[in-house]
Formats: sequence, structure tokens, C-alpha cells
Amino acid sequence: MSASTPAFIPFTRPSFNQETIDAVAEVLRSGWVTSGPKLAEFEATLSQYFGGRPVRCFANGTATMKIALQVAGIGEGDEVITTPISWVATSNVILGVGAKPVFVDVDPVTRNIDLNKIAAAITSKTRAIMPVYLAGLPVNMDQLYALAKEHHLRVIEDAAQAFGSQWNGKKIGSFGDLVSFSFQANKNLSTIEGGCLVLNNVEETALAEKLRLQGLTRQGMDGMDVDVLGGKDNLTDVNAVIGLEQLKQLPTYQARRAALARQYFDVMRSELQSSGLDTLDLELPVENFTETNWHMFQVILPLTQLTVDRAQVMTELKELGIGTGVHYPTITGFTLYKNLGYKTADTPHAERIGRSILTLPLFPAMADEDIGRIVKGLVGILKKYRKN
Repeated sequence: MSASTPAFIPFTRPSFNQETIDAVAEVLRSGWVTSGPKLAEFEATLSQYFGGRPVRCFANGTATMKIALQVAGIGEGDEVITTPISWVATSNVILGVGAKPVFVDVDPVTRNIDLNKIAAAITSKTRAIMPVYLAGLPVNMDQLYALAKEHHLRVIEDAAQAFGSQWNGKKIGSFGDLVSFSFQANKNLSTIEGGCLVLNNVEETALAEKLRLQGLTRQGMDGMDVDVLGGKDNLTDVNAVIGLEQLKQLPTYQARRAALARQYFDVMRSELQSSGLDTLDLELPVENFTETNWHMFQVILPLTQLTVDRAQVMTELKELGIGTGVHYPTITGFTLYKNLGYKTADTPHAERIGRSILTLPLFPAMADEDIGRIVKGLVGILKKYRKN
């Protein structure tokens, strides 16, 4: 890299301080690197964070959702209502337990599932609602749970991106039904890979424990039994100790993310206006600094007003040293789901968002000046390809 070439800005990058590195080294030296005392400590700390609710950790956020469905008794022939704008794991786990995903279109502003359209999708086979909190922005939780109560449905919250988000001053996960979080490398709290499930009672917690480790039931020192079909989804102490250290840093990380998001709004509006592009239909996220954790900063490109597609915009940003992402293509557009009979045309808002959403860089280690560079790069491309 030459002195004049600016450093590449990835769309995300985890932050691990020296204390975290030292803590991992201590676990490695201890000789107990799989599930053990650090996992127990992490789960207890998370339980405290969620107001005393039982919490169990798993190898990844996909496992947390799969086991949540199993704990809720969802299986063959059941239907689960969810959103088509999410990582495909959300609906894959529904298929994986033998149930059917029922996709409801999203609200074009929040990009989350449109709660006002759920009632029309409920049938005699519906057993649960699985909302997703895109980029950390929760749905209207009061409306969600009122709807679930009215129709006697379980709620399995795919809060993979929402660790640290809130509703009416209460942490997501500290209330509600089954709540699933991911700790994957790009999340606000990362254990590199991992996730946790917030449960309701002792019975659900015991079942979740068995399901994550081959259905094993311990019966004292001299025996054991297996009474349910489980898998191998346990979290290691190495991952757990990273999570413990990340929890200490979380308030700092959250504040930094919010500060960067504010800069995005300010700089974006200024650059669009000064470039004469303020009439472009570039859609910014909901400007919410109370409930969202600012996991991502996403814009909807005004593709109908441009002479290029999203791929070209991403390519030219990469040439400028700016990484971007797509979160997410519409699930019903994947071959697997098309072969199952799903159509993107059935959820038009999701279809439009899925082909035009763009994730811009946002992570705590970013410098303030990075925001200006990213926005100038994007606005310059929009100006270059704007239709006359």
C-alpha cells in the first residue's frame, strides 16, 4: 500500500482488546477449553443482564433459533410466520424442524415485518411468530405480544442483531417469550461464533440444555441417559470468556456506534444537498436513538433513478477502499425457496428492499473521518450515474 492509498474500510470489524486476549490465553492455559466454568459464568452474567431470566448459550445463533422452535414444540405440519428480509437461517430452521415458513411483507420504513399484515396470514396451523429486528431495530413489542396473545401464539424473537436494543426502556430479552441472540463475529457483542437463548422457566431451560448436547440427561456420577434427540450445539469456554470481556466493553461500543450513526445522518444530508442530489429517493434508516443498537447502517439505493445496479455501486465503492454488504436479499428469491413455491412478488416491499439495500461500514473502531470518506464516495457515485 502506497503512502497515498487510504486504508480499506471494511463494512464491519470486531473489536478485541488486550484484556480479552489475555483472558483467552488464561483459558487455554487452564486446559479446560470446552464447556465449563467460564460458560457457566457467562450464562449467569447474561441472566443478570436480562433481569434474572434463564439463559443458555449455544455454538451459534442458528442453533439458538432451532432449539427455541423445539422448546416451543414446533414441528411437522406447523406454520411459523416470519419476514422475508433476514439471513436465510431464520427460515431454514423452520424448515429444519418440519414446519412451514409463512412470509409476511415488511414495513417499507422500518424494513421489519409489518405487524399489521400478520393477522391475515394466521391459519389453523399457525403456531408461532418469528419477528426479526433488522439492524437492531425492534418491532412494536406491545403490538407484537398483543397479537400473539389474541391468537394464542408463541413468539420466538430472532434478535440476532439486537443485543443491547431496547423497548420502552427495557432491554430486548428482558421480557417476552423465547428470545434468540447471535454472537457471531460481526455482532455488537461477539464471541466469534455463538449465541444465547433467553427462556421462560426451569422446564424450558432443562430441555434446551439437553437439546444442545445430544439429549443427554445426567443422573449422578455413575450413570446417564438420553431421552430426547439432541445435537452438538454447546458453546466453549474460549468463546464464553470472550463474551464476558465483550460485555464489559458493550456500553462503550454502543455509544460509539450511536455517535457514528449520527454522523452518517448529518454528513449524508449535507452531502446530498451540496451535490444537488437531495431530490434522489435515497432512503436512510429510521433515525432512532432510543431503541436500536445501531448494529448496521443501511440505505436503500434509488435504483430507478440510476443507470447502474447495486453491484456496480458496490464495485466502485470497493475501488475507493470502502467495503459494503447486502443484508439481505429476499429469502423467497433463493432457489431453495422458489422450488418450494414461494414468490418474491407476494411480498413486494421486501422484493424492492432486497434488491436495493446496501450496508455501509459501521463498527466501533472506525474513525470520525471515515464517515465523510464513505458518504462522499457514495454520493459521488450516485451523482455520476443519476438519470437526467
